[in-house]
Amino acid sequence: MPNSAVFVPHFHWDREWYEPFQVFRHRLVAALDTVLETAETHPDFRFTVDGQMAAIEDYLEMRPENRDRVVALVREGRLAIGPWLILLDEFLCSGETIVRNLQMGWAAAQALGGAMPIGYLPDMFGHVAQMPQILARAGIEHAALWRGVPGSVEGHAFRWRAPDGSEVRTEFLFDGYDNGLDVLLVPDQIGRALGEYAEMTAGRWGGDPVLAMAGTDHNAPDPRLTSWLRQAAGEGRAITVATLDEYIRTHVRDEVTAVVTGELRSHVRGNILPGVLSVRLGLKQRMALAERTVDHAERVNALWSGRDDAPFLTLAWHKIIESTAHDSVVGSGTDETCDQVEARLAEAAQTARAVRDAALAEPAARVPSDGHLVANTLPSARTALVEVDVVAPAEGTTLVATAADGSVHPVQLISQAPTVLSDERMDAAQLERVLRRIHRRELFGLLIDRYELTAGELVFHLAEVPTGGPFDLLILRREVAAAAAAHPGEWRVRTLAEARATALVPVRVPPSGLTSFRVGASDRPAAPASRLTPATATPGTLSNGLVEVEVAPDGTLSVTGVDGTVLSGVGRLVDGGDRGDSYNYAPPARDVLVSEPARVAVDLLESGPLRSRLAVTRVYDWPEALSSDRDVRGERTVPTPVEMLVEVRAGEPFVRITTSFLNRSADHRLRLHVPLPEPVTTSASAGQFAVTERGLTAEGGWGEYPLPTFPASSFVSAGAVNVLLDHSSEYELVDDGSALALTLLRAIGSISVNIHPLRDEPAASEIPAPGAQDLGMRIENRFAVLPSATGWQGADAVALAEEFRNDVLVTRGTAAAAGQLPPDASGVRVDGSDVLVSSVRRVSDDEHGAGIEVRMAAMSDTTSTVRVSGPFTEATTVDLLGRPLSGTSAPDGLDLVLGPWEIRTVVLR
Repeated sequence: MPNSAVFVPHFHWDREWYEPFQVFRHRLVAALDTVLETAETHPDFRFTVDGQMAAIEDYLEMRPENRDRVVALVREGRLAIGPWLILLDEFLCSGETIVRNLQMGWAAAQALGGAMPIGYLPDMFGHVAQMPQILARAGIEHAALWRGVPGSVEGHAFRWRAPDGSEVRTEFLFDGYDNGLDVLLVPDQIGRALGEYAEMTAGRWGGDPVLAMAGTDHNAPDPRLTSWLRQAAGEGRAITVATLDEYIRTHVRDEVTAVVTGELRSHVRGNILPGVLSVRLGLKQRMALAERTVDHAERVNALWSGRDDAPFLTLAWHKIIESTAHDSVVGSGTDETCDQVEARLAEAAQTARAVRDAALAEPAARVPSDGHLVANTLPSARTALVEVDVVAPAEGTTLVATAADGSVHPVQLISQAPTVLSDERMDAAQLERVLRRIHRRELFGLLIDRYELTAGELVFHLAEVPTGGPFDLLILRREVAAAAAAHPGEWRVRTLAEARATALVPVRVPPSGLTSFRVGASDRPAAPASRLTPATATPGTLSNGLVEVEVAPDGTLSVTGVDGTVLSGVGRLVDGGDRGDSYNYAPPARDVLVSEPARVAVDLLESGPLRSRLAVTRVYDWPEALSSDRDVRGERTVPTPVEMLVEVRAGEPFVRITTSFLNRSADHRLRLHVPLPEPVTTSASAGQFAVTERGLTAEGGWGEYPLPTFPASSFVSAGAVNVLLDHSSEYELVDDGSALALTLLRAIGSISVNIHPLRDEPAASEIPAPGAQDLGMRIENRFAVLPSATGWQGADAVALAEEFRNDVLVTRGTAAAAGQLPPDASGVRVDGSDVLVSSVRRVSDDEHGAGIEVRMAAMSDTTSTVRVSGPFTEATTVDLLGRPLSGTSAPDGLDLVLGPWEIRTVVLR
């Protein structure tokens, strides 16, 4: 039995949860006031600030006068801060966001005296497979965590290994991050209580001292703590007060034999609360949108803008990272907390959008105003379809798109806008009121091309791009005033827009590059592009030569892939009750599953040649809510139409599907099933720099039923089914491995419930969260189904998922109309199979100057050969904190060999 113990004073600070951020910040300021005073009064006191710099930033924003006090304690090693900016949920953000979190937290801590070099992850609901590599490639050799560790770990530490082989020694907080509190309950009995705890847990410690984490949520330690511990030490116990860093790096052995590889999602020693993956869908979608927008903004700003918008991009990233907190994006907070997370993510996306649009405006200034600029954010060439607003073709003509190289491409007309915007009659004395609508040349969102003024009638002709010569509002006012005086009485005022149409245009865009085109009328159609087999449709089928879709009588789909793989019953919806909470799903004791629609309708929307679409509408009678005792689904039902937009595009080997419905039911879970041709025992999902394989079950053993529901970020694969995803999602293999189920909605009404059939203890207080029911909200999910008998690698799912998630960017040119289109331009190109490029951004340092940083991850268990080319002559490999590791001359491009699952970052100059 260990005779010594190290107490680590700390707190765990949920930035927002059952109270919103500002309420918790008020408590934070009081708590850190106490910590600073205690540390300055008691020289033997130490404090670990929860591994996240957000707590320090939030504090110093209110107490800027205390900055020097914080710095002094950090430099003395008595206050441990960082390395993270926020304690995040690792599965509900991208791998790149995890890296930026660490970078921003580390930099903030360094500015205040130094970062704690421990990957402290105390309360996350499981851990991603690549976390050891992320830490190791930032120079961090140790981690400390609680949840998700498998039952095979019998001691208090293990070596955690990433898929690439990177390892970090990991301190296992097997009794949670507050195990020392029970020892401290009766101050004059600490010695006895510590002895009992040491005896009870002796098998864990070996020859190492007991780690007693002396802290809990939202409270500073008692200022008398060190006095209590000195008294207990006087009773024959060897007791030390330390930071977590001091305990791990000076009090324990580095030799650890237990090894755990990959993600940590076991329930055996703590609840991992998997229901957070699917509650409050909107937050997951907004996180994905914000991450995607800032990524696009960084790429186009780095490659195509002369302006360094780093302050705006840093602001966007900061707001995203704040929102990844494990009680924020997960949706387990109150309604007002979740409203604030939603607003913060919206701000992040808006800030990034401003940078993105400003960056694109620079090359758009070289494109004529009757043309469009297209930007590809991916580092490989692609053919994409873009929707643009164009002048409608006159009768007897057709539209074609002309590229910068002079090639002509077919255009698919989608819709046509009305030309009569207003037709009014008024007295001549009221004409001045009409003129007040005009702002310089703009009217109703368009520009005045010309006007006609005759006795008793005024007609405005509007256009996107005027061709009728100059316009002078002062002259118009004089002319109208004179005409009104000359012709009193009733006038007719019409506002006519040139006939507009929405056109679908195929464009070929270089890697990380730009192209442009213009759409115009032709008396003969363009020849079909040889590289694109046309998309076709009938009232119940879609096809593009690569994938075929047929709608079954029940509204499900039969999908045939390019290799002949057939998936039947795709899109079956199964709705059941949910009496759980934001943390855990739970079926009612007497559940009613609804899977058969009452009515089915199929409408043909588009029939090609570039895109074909069907709308499948199924009406379901779903129970309105649970009964009052919450163990039975109510008898009252509400008819709910679920619209399923099914789409194939020329050149794509997958089927795009969007489901949408107005939610009028409470306390339920809706899942979409994709049956597999053959049962399977494993699935794999992509996210956070890895593709993680999982089985049909999860490891249990604590107080939580181990539901085998799992996270997926960019795609999930099982057998011959690959589903490309728009946002982080929850999935499960059901029916003994015969079908893949995606959760489309989980509607619940409480943060936590006291009595939960699948969880022994409450996860929080039973606080109502009516907003988590999503009542009256339109629920939309977007994904794609990719059949392939060769699995995700044979289907090229890594690359296709990137194309599915990242549309090209389109903006109208702003140069003089009818000018020449500029030539195509390429940026950074990355060639390599199963290689993910997670970031392309502008960086700069005093020694080397400006450069473009590119981060890549090998998404394969085999070695990957990668070639990087573009406008650079030298390359520097850096670690995940941006510190140089090695450099090389690369005038003809850069050839790299990435190990299995390796993350590599290079700076190009």
